[in-house]
Parts: sequence; structure tokens; C-alpha cells
Amino acid sequence: MKNITRVWVAVIIKKDDKYLLWLRKWTHWSWTWWFAWWHLEFKETFEECAKRETLEETNLEVENIRFLNATNDIFSESNKHYVTIFMICDYKSWFLKNMEPHKCEKWEWFDRNNFPEPLMMPINNLYKSWINF
Repeated sequence: MKNITRVWVAVIIKKDDKYLLWLRKWTHWSWTWWFAWWHLEFKETFEECAKRETLEETNLEVENIRFLNATNDIFSESNKHYVTIFMICDYKSWFLKNMEPHKCEKWEWFDRNNFPEPLMMPINNLYKSWINF
């Protein structure tokens, strides 16, 4: 099988100075905390992906979607390579609902200075870049 690099879009959703993360319980990287995210689809913009994935995973609508940063994430233990595009946005409406309970243990809002552990590697890489969000 040919090694390929894939693109993820991570969606940092902000509401009242809190950020939404989910605890993954499915397949690779189980029991780590993530922002909403998934693979970028063919011909999809980063903004379209952020809206789609947020609605599909959380039942939330978001607004003011903008690019924050990108990280180059190499997972040696699983021989995977991702480029993670971080988009930041504001909560707009709807009620938070776990739309994929087979993948997600729970969704929670956290203060920026009190994120849970362990975080998914791309989030740690984002922190290392000293980007304020």
C-alpha cells in the first residue's frame, strides 16, 4: 500500500470563552480528546468542511469560521501522516448532541487554560506553535 498524506480539518468551536472537545472511544487514538474534525472531502473548502462536520458530529451550527493554523502531524506508531487545518469559529445555535455515539464517549466545554488530558497530537502541536485562540 502506498503511503499517502491526508488532510484533516479541525474545528475549534468557541462559546462564552469555552471550547468544545470530545473524548474519542473508537479505533485509532482512543481515549484522547479532540476538537470536532474529520477528513477534507474532494473539492470541499475548509469552511464547508468545518460547517458540515460540526453539524454532523455535534448538531451545532457555527458562524464566523476562519483559518487559525495548520500542523504537520506524523504518527510514527500507526504509520500515518496528516496535515491538520485548524479552523476557529463561534457557536451560533442548536443544542449539543452526540451524533456519533459509536465514536464519541462525550462532548464537553472547557476553559482554554484547563483542557483535559490526553489531547490528540495535533492539538499539542498547535499549542507548541504558540498560537492564541
